[in-house]
Amino acid sequence: MPIWHEKHLRAATKAAGVALWSWNVDTDAITMDERAYELWEVPKSKSRITFEVLSQNIHPADLERVRSAFSATRAIVGAYEIDFRILADGEIRWISARGQGDDADIAERLMFGIFLDVTQRKQAEEANELLAGEMSHRVKNLLTIATALTQMTSRTAATKEDMAHELASRLIALGRAQDLIRPRPGGTNQAALLGDLVSVLLAPYDEKGASVRIRVSVPKMNVGERSSTTLALVIHELATNSAKYGSLSVSSGTLDVSCSAHDDEVAITWTERGGPPKSADTIEGFGSKLIHRSMNAQLGGTIAFDWSDEGLVVTLRMSRERMAN
Repeated sequence: MPIWHEKHLRAATKAAGVALWSWNVDTDAITMDERAYELWEVPKSKSRITFEVLSQNIHPADLERVRSAFSATRAIVGAYEIDFRILADGEIRWISARGQGDDADIAERLMFGIFLDVTQRKQAEEANELLAGEMSHRVKNLLTIATALTQMTSRTAATKEDMAHELASRLIALGRAQDLIRPRPGGTNQAALLGDLVSVLLAPYDEKGASVRIRVSVPKMNVGERSSTTLALVIHELATNSAKYGSLSVSSGTLDVSCSAHDDEVAITWTERGGPPKSADTIEGFGSKLIHRSMNAQLGGTIAFDWSDEGLVVTLRMSRERMAN
């Protein structure tokens, strides 16, 4: 049977990143160990620590919730736990405060508990939620696109055999487009020419006999391994929305994709004409967030939507050097 001495417990809590605190329920004074001071970024010279002192570092969006929980601990019986954000080193850090709320367990009017840095766990949870939302969005889009491609094919096919053949070809092309937007393990995506990338992504939407429906006019320009998946994702999302709501959803609609380069800036212009009337809120939602996040965070660029009576014009801007990486 091991005997736990104080030095053993301190070594264990230090290894686990556990910070200790105690709270005097009568005076509101909080006593913390060295790890807690570091976690909260409170100067050790601070002679008196209270909730109001610590609250200066709590994220404004969580402050009232934490304040209410802190006040309510006097009436809580049993263990309690609350997770909240603090601002430390100019970054957001997640803290889990845990303790025991029961007068019977209070020794000399002191309550005891711990602080844990749970930032990595929270970031992993947020990443999983984002991934789940993205997967749900893509599945819904695929079903919608399959329906749109079926309707598109039925407009031009003369027989059911022709329709089956054309629809299968479009679905195969859609599969190739999906391959382009799926990240490869270990980042093994291949570099591509911009024109080839755009053409593959828009191939499923070409209509038989409609030679001017989709026009792609871009200079010979490389898209690097890192940027190809991100740019493909953005273009695929624009094509998906066009097939659902825009010019590619009707037989009379057209799409022009052009590109210009000036110094280090590359501008890709996506122009839709002849589609049904639509407004700026048509594209709002997860897809819009996905596009903006991809352009800003991963390509270091911008995306702008210009809605008019004639149709939609989308302008993608990024640096040539960033796109080539």
